[in-house]
Amino acid sequence: MDKNLEKRFWEIDFLRGIAIIMMIVFHFLFDLSYFGSYAVNVYSGFWWAFARATATVFILLVGISLTLSYSRAIQKKTGKLGRKYLNRGLKIFAWGLIITVITWVFLSWGFIVFGILHLIGISIILAYPFIKHRYRNLLLGIIFISIGLYLGNFIFEFGWLFWLGFMPQNFYTLDYFPLFPWFGVSLIGIFLGNSLYKNYKRRFRLRDLSGSPLMRLFCFLGRRSLLIYLIHQPILIALLYLFGVADIGLLFF
Repeated sequence: MDKNLEKRFWEIDFLRGIAIIMMIVFHFLFDLSYFGSYAVNVYSGFWWAFARATATVFILLVGISLTLSYSRAIQKKTGKLGRKYLNRGLKIFAWGLIITVITWVFLSWGFIVFGILHLIGISIILAYPFIKHRYRNLLLGIIFISIGLYLGNFIFEFGWLFWLGFMPQNFYTLDYFPLFPWFGVSLIGIFLGNSLYKNYKRRFRLRDLSGSPLMRLFCFLGRRSLLIYLIHQPILIALLYLFGVADIGLLFF
């Protein structure tokens, strides 16, 4: 078996690690604002753009990682790839549903109904037919993003299509990533993956910095992004509570 198929591209883990740090920074500031300890405006301006940039990196890397996984599976002649991505997508979507239940129980308002884990899970399932393609994904990605930006200008009287991006009246959730426009970002990620890592080979020159301690740290975080996503908020809230910054009673009232 080709040993190159077992290697990881350190820059992907590194970028995911950077996004993890960005996510923790934003959620720390969000928690300070949510618990009323400090007046941090996370709904507009720089921090709103910071949060969107963080999510964009995550979702782009989902698309890129799908192409790497697919290329490796094809060269290994792994069968039943459709079932593989279906199971992977359902697993991540299930974690999203668990987040929905937890936030519904503990939050008095704004519980998460279609957040980033829901989106990633569905995107992995929907993206499978597109993984082979390159420029088609770029075009479809632009279309999805354009439609999503257009829909964002309206409020709708029905709520059953909120997961697509048709935002209903009086709708509020702490984490909202509908398919329009965000599935388009993952499609552009597939385009980038097929362009930059065709046949599981890096198609550009990059100095190997993976041996430095700092890079190893970021790559370590990037390889454990799902676990960190699941546990970081309870840890942040617990720390804020222990230091007397957060009133945990706000979770229930």
